[in-house]
Amino acid sequence: MFHDRARIWVQAGGGGDGAVSFRREAHVPKGGPDGGDGGRGGDVALVCDPSLRDLGSFRRGVHFRAGRGGHGEGANRHGATPAPLEVRVPPGTAAEDRERGVRWDLLEPGARAVVARGGSGGRGNKHFATPTRQTPRFAERGLPGEDGWLELRLRLLADAGLVGLPNAGNSSLLGRLTRAHPEGAGYPFTTVEPVLGTLDSEERQLVLADIPGLIEGASGGAGLGHEFLAHVERCRLLVHVLDLAPMDGSDPIAGHATVEDELRLHGGGLAELPRLLCLSKADLVPADEARRAAAEWRSRTGALEVVLTSAATGLGLDALRAAIFRHVPPDEELAAEPAVASHRVYRPGAGDAYRVERAGPGAFRVEGGRVERLLARHDAGNEEAMRYVEDRLRAMGVIRALEAAGFEPGDDVEIGGVVFELDPGAPFR
Repeated sequence: MFHDRARIWVQAGGGGDGAVSFRREAHVPKGGPDGGDGGRGGDVALVCDPSLRDLGSFRRGVHFRAGRGGHGEGANRHGATPAPLEVRVPPGTAAEDRERGVRWDLLEPGARAVVARGGSGGRGNKHFATPTRQTPRFAERGLPGEDGWLELRLRLLADAGLVGLPNAGNSSLLGRLTRAHPEGAGYPFTTVEPVLGTLDSEERQLVLADIPGLIEGASGGAGLGHEFLAHVERCRLLVHVLDLAPMDGSDPIAGHATVEDELRLHGGGLAELPRLLCLSKADLVPADEARRAAAEWRSRTGALEVVLTSAATGLGLDALRAAIFRHVPPDEELAAEPAVASHRVYRPGAGDAYRVERAGPGAFRVEGGRVERLLARHDAGNEEAMRYVEDRLRAMGVIRALEAAGFEPGDDVEIGGVVFELDPGAPFR
């Protein structure tokens, strides 16, 4: 079974804790602090692996956790940073974190995207030594790594795609044009998964995809419309296969309009893709009638070319193959086009803002990324560490904002889920 969707949980490693340590050597009675820093947590990265064809491997496991950074040690020994955890996906995979509003596209073999960044390590007590605080007995704790659910979608990377109504003859054409062996039968919906085949010439090789038949309402999700149409978005050429002799006696003109309407309604640039019109099963109608139909469609449609074909007799297959090679742009032209990169932008100072609000009588709450990270790094039960936190809050202007909101000495302050008392009158240490 072809798996083109998966949902996985990724969790980057947390940073290691900084160490509280002092130099202790013979003849050095008052060695200073020498606590090492904690290592950074491991990242989680998606890597494009050309040996994979679908997302079926994620049925066996959906949780991916990177290693935690090592803790710092004495003698200025820093904790180790583990190697990134690499999750391999096939070319054409799009990953989306809806909660964070981030998306990554992995198209080329070897492409790599960090989807969860490891937490930074805590600093050892050596960093907190000052002329008035010569023996700091506190260090920072490492921060947790990013985590979240990722939605993975695979869209086939095909040069050309065969589209049409169910049982229009797509699968038979793909089998005759390429070395693929799609299932085919005389009833609709024989093909329920996209099938790939290759077209070879002396100069190059193209990938041709057989997209399962579209029905009216496919763009709105009817049948498996969303899944099928998504695979067409990355094709460079569409081959609209139209049955000249439909089994149900339906009108080919109406059938053509149905498929074109669904391509247009789906969006994603499908309506603008260049297309060929392939009139299939030409062996089932008189030759004069087939030629007359081809002439009428040339004047009716905006297709680049109209080709009469028959998978049963081989009629027009060479002409269709040549037309596909003729209208799929050479790879050199694609290389000249600027690549569209999916990335995240990091700005210094982003997330530093904070908000102060009254949480009740004698209680205040401070919210903000930088302030909350400060509290997360320090042990609320360590009095010396909390004095350092107060100094940092004062330097950041948080104390001034609290006083403006009505704060008085002895009131409770909650930051990042930690409740403690602040004494704004205490001197700097």
